Amino acid sequence: MHFIAISGSLRKASFNTMLMHAAVKLAPEGVALQPETLHGIPLYNGDDEDTTGVPPRVEELKDAVATADGVILFTPEYNSSVPGVLKNAMDWMSRPPGDVPRVWGNRPVAVAGASPSPFGTAMAQVHWLPNLRNIGARPYFGAKLYVAKAFTVFDAEGTLTDESTARHITAFLQGFADFCSR
Repeated sequence: MHFIAISGSLRKASFNTMLMHAAVKLAPEGVALQPETLHGIPLYNGDDEDTTGVPPRVEELKDAVATADGVILFTPEYNSSVPGVLKNAMDWMSRPPGDVPRVWGNRPVAVAGASPSPFGTAMAQVHWLPNLRNIGARPYFGAKLYVAKAFTVFDAEGTLTDESTARHITAFLQGFADFCSR
């Protein structure tokens, strides 16, 4: 099973990128995660789309999603909602509208996240649901992966150091794989 894993942060020391890389390493047997970033995706502008079309980096990401068995969004939570850079990428990946069924139609999508706050990314994850519903994705409602107080589970190099969190990540990935198999 092949999943696309997208970090919703551009920051080098992003807890969500750290979580994504930890998930790549902890994937259960038979599951491979392909990590992706949002680098190279410009701000959406309909005039630019009309003039030059969908940017090459967006087309690459759309093609990767369209051929994957599922997608995991590793989302930060900014002001109790979704991060602008990830929402921007999702907006681009819904262009042109006729391509949405190929890319997202019934595609299993899980949302996970890490935050320094004591609540993890619970609010952002809930806020993704209308977006995922609108593009026709199939959201995963099984195990939740909210990593709270993320500064306590990663070391200075970004390596996951907490065994309980590692077990939780593995269980989340297995649950998503099981969901995608149905």
